[in-house]
Amino acid sequence: MHTETVLFEKAEATVHQGDIIGIIGRNGAGKSTLLDILAGRRKPTSGSVWRSKTNQQTKLVEQENNIFSAKTTNAEEMQLRNLWKVPTGAYEAMSGGEKLKARLANGFASNADILLLDEPTNHLDEDSVRVLLHEIRESAKTFLIVSHDRYFLDQIATKIWSIEQNKLYTLTGNYTAYTAFREKKKAEQQHAYEKQQKRVKRAEEQMLFLQNWSTKAHMQSTKQEGAKEYYRKKAKRMDKQIKSKQKRLEKELDREKTEAAAPEQAVSFVLQHAGKVGKRFLACKDVAKIYENKALFKHVNFTVQYGEKINLLGANGSGKTSFLNMIVGKEDYLGEIWVAPTANIGYLSQNVYDLPLDKTPSDLFHRDTFAERGLVRNLLKQLGFETESWVLAIKDMSMGERVKLKLMQHILEEKDVLLLDEPTNHMDLPSREQLEKTLIAYKGTLIVVSHDRYFREKVTDAQLLIAEEIIQRRYGGDKTECNSDKETMRLQLDNERQEVLGKLSMMTAADTAYKELDKRFNELTKQMNDLN
Repeated sequence: MHTETVLFEKAEATVHQGDIIGIIGRNGAGKSTLLDILAGRRKPTSGSVWRSKTNQQTKLVEQENNIFSAKTTNAEEMQLRNLWKVPTGAYEAMSGGEKLKARLANGFASNADILLLDEPTNHLDEDSVRVLLHEIRESAKTFLIVSHDRYFLDQIATKIWSIEQNKLYTLTGNYTAYTAFREKKKAEQQHAYEKQQKRVKRAEEQMLFLQNWSTKAHMQSTKQEGAKEYYRKKAKRMDKQIKSKQKRLEKELDREKTEAAAPEQAVSFVLQHAGKVGKRFLACKDVAKIYENKALFKHVNFTVQYGEKINLLGANGSGKTSFLNMIVGKEDYLGEIWVAPTANIGYLSQNVYDLPLDKTPSDLFHRDTFAERGLVRNLLKQLGFETESWVLAIKDMSMGERVKLKLMQHILEEKDVLLLDEPTNHMDLPSREQLEKTLIAYKGTLIVVSHDRYFREKVTDAQLLIAEEIIQRRYGGDKTECNSDKETMRLQLDNERQEVLGKLSMMTAADTAYKELDKRFNELTKQMNDLN
């Protein structure tokens, strides 16, 4: 069964040379499809894309690509790969972050006038993001960047394009400026709608009054002897006034038609768990991982108790994903890893291609009873999927929707341990925020890999740090990550800046606290830039 979904329509926007445009929207809104159209890989259903030069070159750096040539094409690409610390081995053997950096280096070193970047900060560690920001700022290319990373967009975007309710909205400015603008516009739209509804109500009351007069006149025309003609004409005049009033109202509403501001689509999910707090879940004894005659880490010794929430941290290629695979028996290693025999582990890998792409959610979550199918469909809706997604092939879904399908598999089962490898990659902001709340409330054991410092700080309280061929066990989340006064200061500034930005995104410029928060946000941004 094939279903067609309108992603966006009547979209109009202009790209000027040197623009850095951030493209935002919910999972499945059509952001990657828009990039495919601009790259010439897909044709729009209607309309066209006009270019000022016939020989204009556009290059797309995809958010995920399992097939890519690791060979460098020129000296600039090699320099960028060295700057990003991309290994020289086979592409297939690289980590997710290394693969992305190889594709980014290829894109930046190309002759393209316009570079399209689809989620370029996914998988990247903080040093790599800093390099990316520098390369974008120094480049003469024009950029269109799809991203859910609001902090990245605030630092780099000169314009924002947002796909909302099948429409494309544009604004000059960064992400914070856009959210303030949209909240203001939504408030104005809702105010106009409420005013219109009051006018409609008054007009309807007047029409009801006239109809009552008309009905009364018609009744009198049948009762009054000798005056029937008078009341009949009076009733006709009333009918004429009602029709005239109704036509005027209809024209007025057509001319000033305003719809209520669309409410934000909520995302909600709950993870069940079996309580085993205090018992040992994992023990490592003299563990080592050797890859291509190089030790990723060795002499690893630590334990993890049930109920702990741990952040597994390390640079791209340090072995984070390998360590998670070792826990579930997907990769070999030296030494001993003991896992509690009763552990019910849910492993959310960062690979979005390991789902049966030709299947639909209906196939994937097949249930025998009507009640069970209703539960699954309700969960799809809570995760932000549209109704038609039930019969949509997974290969036609966005990367963010695929991640949420994988998460859904764990939600439907009672897992007491979750291993999450970059769970927020590809997720839209409402889904990220809901995942944060869910994992904070989750009483099971959590080991999470994430380059999103704000996310780590919220959901974890201990740390496993892979650095210099060892894995160190630390407590206190990210607060022990930094080993210099400068890094500690950057962390403190970044945490406060993210908190301020979160508050700003919920306000409009009309709010009394907005001006002071905006001023503080700019001060924090300047202080962070001074540290770089």
